[in-house]
Amino acid sequence: MTHFSLRLADLRSRISTACQEFGRNPEEITLLAVSKRHPAEAIREAVAAGQHYVGENFVQEAIDKMDQTRDLDLIWHFIGHLQSNKTRLVAERFQWVQSVDRARIARRLDAQRPFHAPPLDVCIQVCLESEPGKGGVMPAGLADLATEIAGLDRLRLRGLMAIPPPSDDFEIQRGYFRHLREMRDELVAGGLQLDTLSMGMSADLEAAVAEGATLLRIGTALFGPRPGTGAE
Repeated sequence: MTHFSLRLADLRSRISTACQEFGRNPEEITLLAVSKRHPAEAIREAVAAGQHYVGENFVQEAIDKMDQTRDLDLIWHFIGHLQSNKTRLVAERFQWVQSVDRARIARRLDAQRPFHAPPLDVCIQVCLESEPGKGGVMPAGLADLATEIAGLDRLRLRGLMAIPPPSDDFEIQRGYFRHLREMRDELVAGGLQLDTLSMGMSADLEAAVAEGATLLRIGTALFGPRPGTGAE
C-alpha cells in the first residue's frame, strides 16, 4: 500500500469509530482531500487510492494542478478566501465553492458561471468567532446572505462551512460545530433546502462528526505535513 492508502485507511477507521460512538452513518460523510501545497503527483496517488474529491485554498495553485491532472476524474472544491479578481477562474473551473461570505462575491460567481456548466455548488462560510485573517459572514448576516444566494440562478446553495478557532478541548470543538449546525437548522426551518455541513479537519473531525458534519476537509491526516511548513 502507498503512504496515502495507509493514511486513508487510518482516517476511515477514525471516521467509522466516531460514527459508531455518535450514532452516525459513515455513508453520510464525504471526505475532501485538501491538497494545499502538495504537488499534483500527490493528487494522483489519492485518486489511485479511491479519493476523487479535492480541496484547494489558492486559485492559481489549483489551476496549475487541474491542468496537470486533466486525465483524472476529480471534483474540485475551492475552500480558501476568494478575492473579486479571482472569481471568474473559480466560476469556470471549480465544481464547488465553500467559502462564499459576501453577496458581491456570490453575484460575481453567478454572473461568471458558464451557461454550459451546471450550477455552481456553494457553501456559505460562517465566522464562528472573530479572528484576524479568517473570512466568514457574521451569524447576524447569515440569513440575508443565504436568501440572496438561493435566488441566484447559476449558484446552488448547499449548506454552511466554518473554520473554528483551534482548540484541543473536545467539548469546545463540539460547541463551535453545534452552533453551525443550529444555524443550518434555522435556515432549513425557514424554507431553504440545505444538505451540507462542511466542518471538521484533521485535528477535530470527531467533534464535527458528533455534531452532524456531512463533509470533512482533511489535509495533514491524508497527505502529511505541507512541504516546507510541517503544518496542515
